[in-house]
Parts: sequence; structure tokens; C-alpha cells
Amino acid sequence: MAHPREYAGQLLGREYRIGIVVARTNDRLTERLLAGALDALARHDVAPEAIAVARVPGAWEIPFGLRALARRERFDALVALGALIRGETAHFDFLARACASGVAEVSRELGIPVAFGVLTCEDSRQADERSGGKAGNKGAEAALAALEMADLAAVLSPEADGGDLSS
Repeated sequence: MAHPREYAGQLLGREYRIGIVVARTNDRLTERLLAGALDALARHDVAPEAIAVARVPGAWEIPFGLRALARRERFDALVALGALIRGETAHFDFLARACASGVAEVSRELGIPVAFGVLTCEDSRQADERSGGKAGNKGAEAALAALEMADLAAVLSPEADGGDLSS
């Protein structure tokens, strides 16, 4: 019985170039997310000179930062890092929704993977847990997702070994 073709990306640094945009709002958290992302990329053999970091004021500015960074240099994947903590107004909901949809739009527009490492937490305890605490480091997870997707994109590219996917 024939089996379907399967494609998967691997966590290989290879020659991949990764761009990271990190928000300064809640910098105690976002710096931990960035440290986790950089550590994860280093552990998977991404060269330090193959990584660029751009800092933006907050989550609202992340999509613009991603787009601007990608227009400056060529990247195989991008990572969005930020931390939003729910307050007493609807401001959190507007920012979280705008940031997420903006990041998705940038990925579609640029045709490269953009990993979403923006925390959207109910309180500071949750944010602490997700930026290096009990729940791990979502910055590291986002960096690994970006690396895996960069590799998958390379595997699926028309130039990849295996030729035409339509046959």
C-alpha cells in the first residue's frame, strides 16, 4: 500500500537567518523571552551573526517592526516577542487582537514564517510562569517554531531535492 508523502522541518540551525522583534513594554518579561529565544537558537547551531534583534516600544508596534526588519535584511524566519497582561479595561483585548492579526498578516505578506511569542496573560503570575518559570519559556518555544518552519519552508521550496511536488 502506498503511503502519502510527508514533509517536516527539523530543528537545524544550518545557514538559517532569524530576525527577532521584541517589545520593551513589560521588559522584565520580554528580556527573559529574548534570552530564552537566543539560547534556543544557539543550542540548535544558529550562528550569532545570523540573528538580528529589533526592539520596539510595545505589542502594537511588533508587526511594523517585523516588516521593517525583513525589508532591511533577508531572513528565513522571524520571531515576535512581547508580553501583554490583562488590565481593567478593554485595552488588552484590542492590543492582543491587533498584534496577533498583524503578525499573521506580515507572515502572509512576506511569505516567510513568523513565530508568535507574545504572551497574553491574565496576570503577572501567569506571565512569570511563561517567561522562564513553571510553564517554560515561550520565547524559546517561539524561536524553535521559527527554526522548524524555516526548515520546512526549505524542504518544500521548488528548489529542494525531490523536484516538482505536483507529480
